[in-house]
Amino acid sequence: MNIYQELKQRGLIAQVTNEENVEKLLNNEKVPFYIGFEPTADSLHVGHFVQILIMSRLQKAGHIPIILFGGGTGLIGDPSGKTDMRKMLSTETIDHNIKCFIKQASKFLDFSPGKAIIVNNADWLRNLNYIDFLREIGVHFSVNRMLAAECYKQRLETGLTFFELNYMLMQSYDFLVLNRKYGCKLELGGDDQWSNIIGGVELVRKCDRKEAYGLTFKLLTTSEGKKMGKTEKGALWLDSKKVSPYDFYQYWRNVGDKDVINCLNMLTFIPVEKIKEYEKLEGQELNKVKEILAFEVTKLVHGEEEATKAMNTAKALFSASEQSEENMPKFQINSEMLTDSKINIQQLLVVSNLAPSKSEARRLITQGGISVNGEKITDINHSITSAQLADGIVIKKGKKVYKKIYI
Repeated sequence: MNIYQELKQRGLIAQVTNEENVEKLLNNEKVPFYIGFEPTADSLHVGHFVQILIMSRLQKAGHIPIILFGGGTGLIGDPSGKTDMRKMLSTETIDHNIKCFIKQASKFLDFSPGKAIIVNNADWLRNLNYIDFLREIGVHFSVNRMLAAECYKQRLETGLTFFELNYMLMQSYDFLVLNRKYGCKLELGGDDQWSNIIGGVELVRKCDRKEAYGLTFKLLTTSEGKKMGKTEKGALWLDSKKVSPYDFYQYWRNVGDKDVINCLNMLTFIPVEKIKEYEKLEGQELNKVKEILAFEVTKLVHGEEEATKAMNTAKALFSASEQSEENMPKFQINSEMLTDSKINIQQLLVVSNLAPSKSEARRLITQGGISVNGEKITDINHSITSAQLADGIVIKKGKKVYKKIYI
């Protein structure tokens, strides 16, 4: 099976500018292609992970990934899918975030000479002569067409700034620069980037009369169309300091029955044929498939040792006869949080991140969703003493979330 057909069978492809030509290109040539990443945080999240894995798949098939960091466009911010203007970041913050991104991306991509290319569009955007840019690039863009693009529609309702309107021109210019410098013929991205990608494809054709192509991938969503990768604490980061390997594992272990096959296709290297066998399973049989998903994704992100540790901890915790605390997520409470050598259970749930708010903590308690050392707590005024915390307590939330808390 060729790489294009594999991407298609995995359900990854959303839109493509010229399917026949793109498939021929990927089958018959060693193609330099690129995906852009805006350095808005100091860690990749699961949305980036989908794109990084696609780059890895294409690299394994012999193509050359160009990973472009938006050190220049990041100073503006992509308005796609946003109702408000993004917070403007300093150049120092952006440069720091890029260093973090490169370190994480090197787990998945081979950056040895000739295998991949890292570029930063700050190199050509930060010192750009604006008048020259408008004369060479701006003349090729119709404002009417830009405002009709999906990436700007939502922002028009709340007010689109001229500042943000420049984003499409700059991303399109990236493609032109990469085409001229590296012979890059293909831009990839999430389906929310379709309008921006089309802008780059057309700009290469209009400026240099060369053929270039664009291809977008489906976003990682549930069967109901909701974006995946959100937790009670926020985004599902790849940095173990932000989301522990155990919590990361548990997220994938707990995906819905209707979503597990899609996640296997998008987020693992398990062969398509094997995944098709898993599609035949139903009900309780899917739990084993979810364990496979959780292990494989955690192994890719955090390594096999951490994945094994998370899997063994989860199995031990959910076994009726055994509880292992060794690798359980832990939280150390500050003694200053105690009043008269004790702390209310609601407050404890909030400070330990087991509940996002006191109201949610109350709901969990009154509905029987909280146990301390195996004993269900239903009194919202229940307190935990410093003596209990000195020994350490295990709080269980629902059926699957455990945390050891100590002082």
